[in-house]
Amino acid sequence: MGLISYNKRMKILTVFGTRPEAIKMAPVIKELRKFPGMIDCKVCVTAQHRDMLDPFLKLFDINPDFDLNIMREKQSLEYITSTVLSQMGFILEKERPDFVFVQGDTTTSMAAALAAFYQHICIGHIEAGLRTNDKNQPFPEEVNRRFIDDMSDLYFVHTAQARENLIREGVFPGRIEITGNTVIDSLLEIASSPKEISHPSLKSIPFENKKVILVTAHRRENIGRPLENICQALRIIADKYADDVIVIYPVNLNPKVGETVHKSLDGHKNIFCIEPLDYADFVLLMKKSYLILTDSGGLQEEAPSLNKPVLVLREVTERPEALETGATCLVGTDIKRIVDQASLLIEDPQVYQKMSGAINPYGDGRASQRIVERLLRKI
Repeated sequence: MGLISYNKRMKILTVFGTRPEAIKMAPVIKELRKFPGMIDCKVCVTAQHRDMLDPFLKLFDINPDFDLNIMREKQSLEYITSTVLSQMGFILEKERPDFVFVQGDTTTSMAAALAAFYQHICIGHIEAGLRTNDKNQPFPEEVNRRFIDDMSDLYFVHTAQARENLIREGVFPGRIEITGNTVIDSLLEIASSPKEISHPSLKSIPFENKKVILVTAHRRENIGRPLENICQALRIIADKYADDVIVIYPVNLNPKVGETVHKSLDGHKNIFCIEPLDYADFVLLMKKSYLILTDSGGLQEEAPSLNKPVLVLREVTERPEALETGATCLVGTDIKRIVDQASLLIEDPQVYQKMSGAINPYGDGRASQRIVERLLRKI
């Protein structure tokens, strides 16, 4: 589909359904709404993750124009895809936006983009061009993001390497804008707040006297034996540095994750397994942490902005730029690798300083501004 020049007020429909999407889309919506005379911004949420999404809508003061409310117990990828696709079809027929904006690589984003493509509506992909080149890692995100990029018309990428990925796949360079990642926009706004952590489970943590290791692990490919290995490594680390280290693990709401984590870690005096935090508390917890262990994609981008070393609990990553600068390190789910690398960072100040001082390649907090500036130029 060819892009056209607009001489009228553009209608943009933003679509998202999960916690990470909300964090990364919120600053874009905020920026779009600064230009009411030129942009008509509408918001649709699928509520793929209802319980985890709603607090973020409140935090960022987003009142959706459309709420598909699709979440149900034990929902499958097939259910999410088919339900979003069919319900988005009705909304798009009625609204006829000039652009549908999707973010990242969730099943919500893929299905919403497909619905727009079916109706010949232009698609803007925020966080385009990420690749691991392994269709099963992460699953299903690697295939989702490729599919979205194949259908998109404007590409907002976080780094030059993501731009090169797209050009190598045949995308016209003029449709690609290097913006940085919008997650840094949200992160820096929250991190600059003078507020303190409000969650009662964290009030008694002696952050000043302990090295706090923050852990998140929930990816589908890590459920089962890999997650069991991660938990065993955490126990070893907590035992080895019993006088110096505290592990805090906000546990994902996925029952399969919770069952493994609580069975392995509950009762350990130096490990705190808590419910998921709201975003403000989570950012403040990152700021107070010494080290972060995660299989999350977003945290690989956020933590370096706060000068926190990241051990990535995956075998491959679509964010190699942080590996190249030294801000992150791949450790996978091998027990020995996790323990050895964490021990090195706990014991060796020079190694820690080198990682924590690495430059974050993912943005400066102005990604949303660049996205809207690109949109407002003649397309």
